Amino acid sequence: MVLLFRALWLFLTGLFRRRAGLLDDSVLRFRAWPTDIDLNRHLNDGRYVSLAGLGRVYLLVRSGVFREALQRHWYPVVGAVTIRYRREIPALRRFTLRTRVAGWDEKWFYFEQRFELDGTLAAIVWARGLVRTRKGAVPTADLLTLAGVSVPSPSLPEGLVRWSEGGIP
Repeated sequence: MVLLFRALWLFLTGLFRRRAGLLDDSVLRFRAWPTDIDLNRHLNDGRYVSLAGLGRVYLLVRSGVFREALQRHWYPVVGAVTIRYRREIPALRRFTLRTRVAGWDEKWFYFEQRFELDGTLAAIVWARGLVRTRKGAVPTADLLTLAGVSVPSPSLPEGLVRWSEGGIP
């Protein structure tokens, strides 16, 4: 239930904040509430993935793409996620989630998301996602046009390229 309230809050606040570009970094600050922790009194591994999903949606909302996509009956879908845990995020601690579009190809957008505790990397998430209609995937070029992006994709980090090809980062 806490995640639902966070999602609604982020969606509403994202609509009224200054618009950001699709290629801008998105920064969210959270606290590890008791409903987010596991028996070891730190952020539950599944909660990282859920919060990362909120980070990606928030980036789309802030860029104005989410509203435009919904009007076209497009919806975002994640195709793969991998996460690497580095440090725990203890109960009740504040932490930061940084989300950015790392690059794209004809079908997929690749995201890098960093969970940081006091400026130190706690976990890193790589995800690939696309936008769909009932008929299939929307080409990334269409979404980029909608977002006003006309630059080529940045080069993906080597580890992200290996991961996207099915290898281990």
